[in-house]
Amino acid sequence: MRAGSVASRAAAAAAAAASAVPATRIICSYEMKKLKMSKLKVIPEKSLTNNSRIVGLLAQLEKINAESSESDTARYVTSKILHLAQSQEKTRREMTAKGSTGMEILLSTLENTKDLQTTLNILSILVELVSAGGGRRVSFLVTKGGSQILLQLLMNASKESPPHEELMVQIHSILAKIGPKDKKFGVKARINGALNITLNLVKQNLQNHRLVLPCLQLLRVYSANSVNSVSLGKNGVVELMFKIIGPFSKKNSSLIKVALDTLAALLKSKTNARRAVDRGYVQVLLTIYVDWHRHDNRHRNMLIRKGILQSLKSVTNIKLGRKAFIDANGMKILYNTSQECLAVRTLDPLVNTSSLIMRKCFPKNRLPLPTIKSSFHFQLPVIPVTGPVAQLYSLPPEVDDVVDESDDNDDIDVEAENETENEDDLDQNFKNDDIETDINKLKPQQELGRTIEDLKMYEHLFPELVDDFQDYDLISKEPKPFVFEGKVRGPIVVPTAGEETSGNSGSLGKVVMKENIPSRGDEGEKKSTFMDLAKENIKDDRTLQQQPAPGFTAETKKDCSLPLTVLTCAKACPHMAACGNVLFEGRTVQLGKLCCTGVETEDEDTESNSSVEQASVEVPDGPTLHDPDLYIEIVKNTKSVPEYSEVAYPDYFGHIPPPFKEPILERPYGVQRTKIAQDIERLIHQSDIIDRVVYDLDNPNYAIPEEGDILKFNSKFESGNLRKVIQIRKNEYDLILNSDINSNHYHQWFYFEVSGMRLGVAYRFNIINCEKSNSQFNYGMQPLMYSVQEALNGRPWWIRMGIDICYYKNHFSRSSVAAGGQKGKSYYTITFTVNFPHKDDVCYFAYHYPYTYSTLQMHLQKLESAHNPQQIYFRKDVLCETLSGNTCPLVTITAMPESNYYEHLCQFRNRPYVFLSARVHPGETNASWVMKGTLEYLMSNNPTAQSLRESYIFKIVPMLNPDGVINGNHRCSLSGEDLNRQWQSPNPDLHPTIYHAKGLLQYLAAVKRLPLVYCDYHGHSRKKNVFMYGCSIKETVWRTNDNATSCDVVEDTGYRTLPKILSHIAPAFCMSSCSFVVEKSKESTARVVVWREIGVQRSYTMESTLCGCDQGKYKGLQIGTRELEEMGAKFCVGLLRLKRLTSPLEYNLPSSLLDFENDLIESSCKVTRNLGSSELQFLPPIL
Repeated sequence: MRAGSVASRAAAAAAAAASAVPATRIICSYEMKKLKMSKLKVIPEKSLTNNSRIVGLLAQLEKINAESSESDTARYVTSKILHLAQSQEKTRREMTAKGSTGMEILLSTLENTKDLQTTLNILSILVELVSAGGGRRVSFLVTKGGSQILLQLLMNASKESPPHEELMVQIHSILAKIGPKDKKFGVKARINGALNITLNLVKQNLQNHRLVLPCLQLLRVYSANSVNSVSLGKNGVVELMFKIIGPFSKKNSSLIKVALDTLAALLKSKTNARRAVDRGYVQVLLTIYVDWHRHDNRHRNMLIRKGILQSLKSVTNIKLGRKAFIDANGMKILYNTSQECLAVRTLDPLVNTSSLIMRKCFPKNRLPLPTIKSSFHFQLPVIPVTGPVAQLYSLPPEVDDVVDESDDNDDIDVEAENETENEDDLDQNFKNDDIETDINKLKPQQELGRTIEDLKMYEHLFPELVDDFQDYDLISKEPKPFVFEGKVRGPIVVPTAGEETSGNSGSLGKVVMKENIPSRGDEGEKKSTFMDLAKENIKDDRTLQQQPAPGFTAETKKDCSLPLTVLTCAKACPHMAACGNVLFEGRTVQLGKLCCTGVETEDEDTESNSSVEQASVEVPDGPTLHDPDLYIEIVKNTKSVPEYSEVAYPDYFGHIPPPFKEPILERPYGVQRTKIAQDIERLIHQSDIIDRVVYDLDNPNYAIPEEGDILKFNSKFESGNLRKVIQIRKNEYDLILNSDINSNHYHQWFYFEVSGMRLGVAYRFNIINCEKSNSQFNYGMQPLMYSVQEALNGRPWWIRMGIDICYYKNHFSRSSVAAGGQKGKSYYTITFTVNFPHKDDVCYFAYHYPYTYSTLQMHLQKLESAHNPQQIYFRKDVLCETLSGNTCPLVTITAMPESNYYEHLCQFRNRPYVFLSARVHPGETNASWVMKGTLEYLMSNNPTAQSLRESYIFKIVPMLNPDGVINGNHRCSLSGEDLNRQWQSPNPDLHPTIYHAKGLLQYLAAVKRLPLVYCDYHGHSRKKNVFMYGCSIKETVWRTNDNATSCDVVEDTGYRTLPKILSHIAPAFCMSSCSFVVEKSKESTARVVVWREIGVQRSYTMESTLCGCDQGKYKGLQIGTRELEEMGAKFCVGLLRLKRLTSPLEYNLPSSLLDFENDLIESSCKVTRNLGSSELQFLPPIL
């Protein structure tokens, strides 16, 4: 409120008050000055500073208050204080400063005075203080008891008949300002009877807008309390508001705006909302909104229009309100008006609110499925007694797809999906009630849980502890060379994901593709080297330029590793002579169909070529672990529930990182709003919807459309996940993912094939049954696409693809029973638009870079066959069998002892263990790529890797959930449970991989060989960068602000050392994203159980982003397999540095070798700043 307006109002109030008081109490200014000089003996004002003036006036007022002096004196002093408060900010600060008693003096005077003018003066002072000072001064007034005093003043003033208008205006104005800051204001107002006083004032003075305005403002504050709102509603407040608001008018716009805000607050009460619906006010609101929309051509009344929408938003929180909205044609009205507002950016709040209302009122539909349970069924050997699987098995068949029509349609999630690009990561905001505060539970207490006799079953998996190596020729003064059976085609290097362009890299793709490759028919050179983590552009035995031209015959030579003669195809292809043949005898395994246009001839100046050349960076030449023939052999022995007989082309042919960077996508403004509007059009223009099923796992007999302009879909291959596809519009498709087996949810991972596309057409794909409340798809992540035609043209890689990408809540939902008790559980949509680069191509889409179980087995076989047994101790054992009969591999890697002499064997057996695991969640494929980088680095022949092997024995379970990976699950195993929540009490029949992995750790604890480090590799869907979660008692207790308890906790902070090291040497790693808090909801995860029960202090979960990085070297880039593999290698380097920090005296190696990996990182990875070994050697344990 401006000082001038308040001053004029105070003058008018003074005149009005003068006419209301007896003549004997009127004192002229001359007499007042005389009184001041004679009685109070005040020092002349000119000799006082501003500060001392206000202090002096407050002291006088306090004295007057104490002595119950004449009201005339109080009136004069308060008027002087008002003048200073209006004119000087310094005075206002002084009166509300910490330690000032000014507010108490004013409130005490206000409470005790009987003089009207003094009361008005003090109210005006308070208005000045709270108007110019923001929330802090309002809170200050509340803490001094201002709310109660003002409410009591309101009660006293209401007893006058008629009440004094100026007094009521002032009281209501200031109460409306301080009420929101007082948490108990609603209760205080109700107890004091203030609700009806304000409501009656409005009813009796509807034409007195000056009085009604602050009364409405206060009613809005009252209504924030639900009990008050209901009470006011019973007394006719809703009907009263509709007497104030109405069609477009240039008069009283401020009054209408406040009335609408009050109405929106009142209608949040279900009782009031039902009252409004019963009286037909939903139709009235829509009519009023259309009228304001049509007449407000210059958009000067946008706040009124938004107020109407806010009222509609409140009333549609209940089912009756939503039905009334639909019946009143509200969807079409808001859709049309919002589309007309799109051209004016300043009207975005109207469009966004309209969109929110329409989404909320869009009729909730069940998914178009016979059941939301998985299409595939696997009979469990044991049915759990409790838990989600037990509940699933006990559900009646009709329950899991019933739509919940309760009134609890909370729109908080919808409101959170705005157009801003601020990333709110829910995992960052720890809830105190989820943090473990019981010190006894936090303190690690080693508990084997199994008898020593029972644990002896794992002895055979630790032969390194007992082997005497008598049968090995180990004695050697010099390390034996690392000999490969195949030809080494490039240097052994540490992976780097950011190689800069050198030389004429623009033509690298063409040059590499044309180099001469040894024949695969030559068995002597069939096996390739395995370690080069920075992959070559193409596998040495699969060069595509050597393929025959179109029209080749079945006698294609074996030296072309891409056996086109055996590829299957959807339709007859004149240039393919042997479409549809099986790949091998025995179990039928077919390769996914090839594109039917043949290998396109590339022009030198094609757009695709030029774009790659412009952005390309050098990809070093080197060997690979991929072998298509071996992959097929392994697939034949992989057991899946659907008994897949096809192989996806990318898995068969392999993936190499693209030679260009892929930046995080910048989403154009308004994309999500546009997509939602198109969804709403389905209800408004139903005749435009095709609604044709084009792919359906639940109906094996569905007819595949023959029309040439309809896309064909498939996911019947390992790790594939696509259940149903419905054509919505000509070039738009809704896709439904399959639930995890033995579950009715966990939909996020997808991997499917698309064919039959046309050039120049933008295809929109909507995956409509996702479950997470937010996703990195809203913050720059793109899906991955693999084009077969691009691969045939020399670009065999997954690339980030798609535009207009967003992730939002949709109108599909499921019952509260199926949702685990959560009412109104809605699904979310991932939508993206793709322009395919080739006609009639075969393309694959995936949530993240696929890494199948068969790929892992192939990689392990290649590692095993290529390693030097005199230098590297490598064992691949079977940990156990999974529920469906697949083997869970266990890998042991260390350095061979220098000889079988006693001293060398002792050094070998006493190496500390490092235990690693990955892929407990099938949809987190990035974890497998990180693990691949770790395995390849450990098996490399550079001196750093050899030092690492000589330092540790590595026990690795690279895939904890093979069944989930094979069958395309997102999170669960075949038991329908999250295996990373089973570590506390794993069931050997339902969770064999977890039971036996924990058993290995328990065995190590029993034989006093506790691992130095345990790390479980994961992927994170809602955060960027790579980071770690660890376990700390002190940091957990500190999170709860229980300082008294935390002071008593003594804890070694060594758990921070490894993450800190990684933050220095790994470009993708972010220390600030790490957390060491133990939450109750995570107490059964591997990280917490291994820390608490096994006693491993350095027990971690390492999370890798699915999206990209927002810091460091890769800032602004989406993450790829090159970066993920690099992270796996840098983790190994970090372990070597950890060894030097934890045991620097016994780690006595030449300094040149100790610094080797640092120089390697500096030269290969081009880290902006590397810490030298001398710095890290003296790195303190508290980092």
